Amino acid sequence: MSVPVSLIRAQSYDIPALRQSIEALLEPLGGIAQFVKPGDRVLLKPNLLTGARPTQECTTRPEVVYVVAQMVQEVGGKPFLGDSPAFGTAHGVAKANGLLPLAQELNLPIVELHGHRYPTDNPAFDHLRLSKEAMEADVVINLPKVKSHAQLTVTLGAKNLFGCVPGKMKAWWHMEAGKDVERFGTMLVETARLINPALTLVDGIIGHEGNGPSGGDPRELGVLAASADVFAVDRAMVEVLGVDPQTVPTVAQSLRLGYCPDWDDLTFPALTPADLRVEDWRLPDQLLPIDFGMPRVVRSTFKHLYIRYIKEPMAAYAKRSA
Repeated sequence: MSVPVSLIRAQSYDIPALRQSIEALLEPLGGIAQFVKPGDRVLLKPNLLTGARPTQECTTRPEVVYVVAQMVQEVGGKPFLGDSPAFGTAHGVAKANGLLPLAQELNLPIVELHGHRYPTDNPAFDHLRLSKEAMEADVVINLPKVKSHAQLTVTLGAKNLFGCVPGKMKAWWHMEAGKDVERFGTMLVETARLINPALTLVDGIIGHEGNGPSGGDPRELGVLAASADVFAVDRAMVEVLGVDPQTVPTVAQSLRLGYCPDWDDLTFPALTPADLRVEDWRLPDQLLPIDFGMPRVVRSTFKHLYIRYIKEPMAAYAKRSA
């Protein structure tokens, strides 16, 4: 069975131009109405990694979220934005990255994702804790950023759904599964399977290359990609970047487990990966260990709690009191 992956060139985050680009991107897939029905509660899941480096293009651009939310509303859907950043809150990171004014313009709620245990058919991961808000949404639209990654080579759609794991549990999974790259990749793939996004739309107009996920540099790519199959769009994008799929744990494991369609089953109704091929995409200088030792888990958890419950509330109080 053929699996369509829509790939187009797009150069601008200017909202009217971006709206035209996203409409063109989704047209071969049936448009946004193919994925969202009137009354659907639609989780928009961008990459909100951090609020610390808003100019480095390491998070999904606010304009992409805005246009998709607007399109969802126009077909009768009820979008809300959610994430569980490694540090801080979704609201705090969204504000730092310039997303808050656009969300307020559309009356788009921003929610924190909280964990709940959900069954999986893989007994090795039956203790996964995933966002209740994501699992109970009628539709999930996955909005990842194209990035190099110092632990996972490249991150795209499947890895972005790790944001549906509550913040402090991310550090736990790095400790529990990080010593085995295959196991960690499988955990990410199983997370993506359980979340099962209806649509993955990849922000690659400007990517983040080098020592990502946040320590690299912006890189103009001029690419948007979309598919109903998160593993298919990831497979297509590593081809665009010229990266060996076996070096990207999420892609390698989705292929090994048979979740990613065969290459011959992928169809490209617009441009092909060859049309968009990047010959000099910069990967990390060196790959770092995935696993977190106990001291790092404790530090990571403390930092997350400090930003969420002390730093952000104090900043908000100071602003109200000024």
